Amino acid sequence: MKVDIYTMKGKKLEKQANLPKGIFEAPINEDLMHQAFVRQIANGRAGTHSTKGRSEVRGGGRKPWRQKGTGRARQGTIRAPQWVGGGGVFTPKPRDYSKKMPKKMRRAALRSALSVKAADQEIKLVDKLAMDNGKTKAMSISLNKVAGEKSVLLVMAEKNEDYMNVSKASRNLPKVTPLLASYLNIRDLLNHDLVIMSVDSIKAIEAYLG
Repeated sequence: MKVDIYTMKGKKLEKQANLPKGIFEAPINEDLMHQAFVRQIANGRAGTHSTKGRSEVRGGGRKPWRQKGTGRARQGTIRAPQWVGGGGVFTPKPRDYSKKMPKKMRRAALRSALSVKAADQEIKLVDKLAMDNGKTKAMSISLNKVAGEKSVLLVMAEKNEDYMNVSKASRNLPKVTPLLASYLNIRDLLNHDLVIMSVDSIKAIEAYLG
């Protein structure tokens, strides 16, 4: 698959780049992508929620009134669930939400997601993804020329000075996420309208998913 190459100013260059067929034209498996997406969301949950049950609430050790003869309903403790300040019923406790998924399946899901993006023409290549400085305004102007109002995932090959400048410049742009090619993941791919890659990031993705 041949893709046009642009500059950061939105100018289309005469040369084109070839996207690896095994990664960007792979079989599309929606069920596998969904499974990988759910796994990533679940693994991001802390699972530290905790509320108290009736045995953990302070107080309520004495029976509030005698069992019979008062005309009121029988009660054993003022910390039962029906009382204000009482313990909860089936309260959430700390737990592990993480899900396991074989590496081959995770990478196949990434290839499927990249193939969907490529088929929908939602992948754009730039000759060099870099900024002279970390100014947000300059980044916003450049991305408006290339992507318009779409949300953008910026994929770069390595963590160098260019990556640091791009990260700093896009920090305050809510629709822009910078990412290293080796950290490519299903959630970021599916949550952004457009994927902008530097040309040198293709080799990094091929080394990761090839």
